Amino acid sequence: MLMSDKGLSQAAGLHEFSRQSPVRVIAVTGGKGGVGKTNVSINLGVTLAMSGRRVMLMDADLGLANVDVLLGLHPSVNLSHVVNGDCSLDDVLVEGPHGLRIIPASSGIKRMAELSHAEHTGLIRAFSTLEYNPEILLVDTAAGISDSVVTYVRAAHEVVVVVCDEPASITDAYAMIKVMHREYGVDRFRVLANMVNGAQEGYELYKKLAKVADRFLDVSLDYVGAVPYDEFLRKAVQKQRVLVDAYPRSKAALSFAKIGQKIDQWPMPRAASGRIEFFVERLFMNNKGGRTTVGTI
Repeated sequence: MLMSDKGLSQAAGLHEFSRQSPVRVIAVTGGKGGVGKTNVSINLGVTLAMSGRRVMLMDADLGLANVDVLLGLHPSVNLSHVVNGDCSLDDVLVEGPHGLRIIPASSGIKRMAELSHAEHTGLIRAFSTLEYNPEILLVDTAAGISDSVVTYVRAAHEVVVVVCDEPASITDAYAMIKVMHREYGVDRFRVLANMVNGAQEGYELYKKLAKVADRFLDVSLDYVGAVPYDEFLRKAVQKQRVLVDAYPRSKAALSFAKIGQKIDQWPMPRAASGRIEFFVERLFMNNKGGRTTVGTI
């Protein structure tokens, strides 16, 4: 019996899914709170979206989310509804500036801050069911080095550590790198200096962190760049707008544009690592020459 038009369409869709490219997954973390991590995530996300990339931003601070607040969005559902089984990930996707897709989390829900490792793993695996087809996923982690943060950082392909020129920030950034390396085998990190007085100060800050890491850890620390302190960022936050959209010629916005160009040149992941990863099926497909191995995972 011949397949119906609907059946042909479904078969074509499955074939197209099997050919989807891997997604570049970037965790934005820092150890210490207050280093501007979420603003970095949002502005890099919009910068990359403005360049024509399909970008998705996950608010991974599951119990104290604020990405939607900073963007002036009012989602009716969020990741708490996904965890409770009320809807799918596609249902919670919200469109932000310049086509950036947001996966909002909840705020003030204690249960979301206390998810088990299995529940975090389930969320990561759920990304393979998304109908939306991103090229880049940015994961804005919570502060600290909780199981939640560690799980999402390990599941990413690139780790951007945001650090500012404060002793506590440098100490906590190093602690994050040390834990991820010694306990989980992550050996490459990208460092972004935020809220600095200039490019030179940003590079000096990176060198401070790299010097300690080189002495005690066998890791690679690459310098992403520096974002200067900018009064226009405060104005953008007050307006619930993204700096690179509201004040594109400001010093910080120009720095985000430069960093975004760097990120766009980072290599795509080529194969699955064997640990829990976002969009892992695409990595298996890529590694198997386009043949889907979803049923074996």
